Amino acid sequence: MEYILAIDQGTTSSRAILFDAKMNIAASAQEEFPQHFPRSGWVEHDPSDLWSTTAATCRAAIEKAGVDAKNVVAIGITNQRETTLVWDRKSGEPIHNAIVWQDRRTAALCASLREAGHEKMVTERTGLLLDPYFSGTKLKWLLDNVEGARERARSGDLLFGTVDSFLIWKLSGGRRHVTDATNAARTLLYDIKNGRWSQEICDMLDVPQSMLPEVLDCAADFGVTRADLFGREIPILGVAGDQQAATVGQACFRPGMMKSTYGTGCFALLNTGDAPIVSKNRLLSTIAYQLDGKPTYALEGSIFIAGAVVQWLRDGLKIIRDVKETQPLAETADRGQSVVLVPAFTGLGAPYWNAECRGAIYGLTRNSGPAEFARAALESVGFQTRDLLEAMQGDWSAKAETMLRVDGGMSASDWTMQFLSDIIGAEVDRPKVLETTALGAAWLAGMKAGIYPDQEGFSRNWALQRRFQPSMSKSDRDQRYSLWKRAVAATLAV
Repeated sequence: MEYILAIDQGTTSSRAILFDAKMNIAASAQEEFPQHFPRSGWVEHDPSDLWSTTAATCRAAIEKAGVDAKNVVAIGITNQRETTLVWDRKSGEPIHNAIVWQDRRTAALCASLREAGHEKMVTERTGLLLDPYFSGTKLKWLLDNVEGARERARSGDLLFGTVDSFLIWKLSGGRRHVTDATNAARTLLYDIKNGRWSQEICDMLDVPQSMLPEVLDCAADFGVTRADLFGREIPILGVAGDQQAATVGQACFRPGMMKSTYGTGCFALLNTGDAPIVSKNRLLSTIAYQLDGKPTYALEGSIFIAGAVVQWLRDGLKIIRDVKETQPLAETADRGQSVVLVPAFTGLGAPYWNAECRGAIYGLTRNSGPAEFARAALESVGFQTRDLLEAMQGDWSAKAETMLRVDGGMSASDWTMQFLSDIIGAEVDRPKVLETTALGAAWLAGMKAGIYPDQEGFSRNWALQRRFQPSMSKSDRDQRYSLWKRAVAATLAV
């Protein structure tokens, strides 16, 4: 039996999942690691934690399955995006903790670059906005603030990478310094139209190109592991950032197909085909995947608060003890009330991009209680998704009907997914395999290794668990969404 090992290195834990030749899960292992918050708004990881938990979970998954490493044909990697590491080219030692994608320490730098008029050029090259979210300004901060770093970088002694690059460096024993196009596209340094690092942006941020990894397709030869790690060398043949890997895992290969992942927040990607779209609605244009040297592009929108709104009901308001109570509670809500919750606890993401506004609740009556709060919390996820969908449709002029596939923890809620279908007026498909991120990485590696089918075959294998179809009238849908838009406008105005 042949297997593919998928590494899913996330923000709070590392996981390894072993898939068999039919893309079924044979075994998995997961290990959490600590977050570090040295100052308000700063978020870091110890690079040794990223590496040790990755190596440990890989060994544990193989051992749990009772598989000989010689039967593991290839490794696929998916990772938290934008998190930034710099390490010594010779020793492999990091010069500082990893700066996590959530970190906001470069907000003032981004503001000054915007004020200097650089954002238009950056967006044209990268499809991104000048925001601390992305890797480029994090890298500049490291070079400016770690003693001796800039001199060492200029002399060629330091390497930069996102988490995938760092893991490949460690797995290969320092033999390969590479990344894939989807991770490169999130650094703020990569020209997504011309497929190369942007010298203009590197000069603007004073980043030597000698630090940057070689950019490969998502399915490519990324090197082989050290023989001592697993008892033999295993090829690394697939890499994609987590949201792009989920897009691949959902088989969103045709323009117009869209996936939405509902975790703490929500990330939605719309396949736009072979040309990047310049957003008029402050969405991001990015690379969905790149195969055989040809990039496929996507529009991306992010919602800051999705599953976190249910955690707030539990931990903040304490009106539920378990997140599973939310759906039955929402079902008992008074339909005569129109309570609207705008969960801007950390500001609003796409398409508003307002980090300063805060959450608000509208339409309260004397009879409003836990059930109405629960319903409003779940509905806020549907309303925010419609915001993204309308922004995407405004940017993308193609006439093909958008298909939405969902995954992530909140997608397990039938009530929430039905409301989502109702409020967007379109079908919502939930797959049988919800581990879409790891599956995407596994398919890239397995397809490259020749044991998994091509795109067409993989699309045919995609299995539907349930399709939600809209049952709300258009007039009701539009009236409910109008209330949401008024609530958002009022929240932004405060």
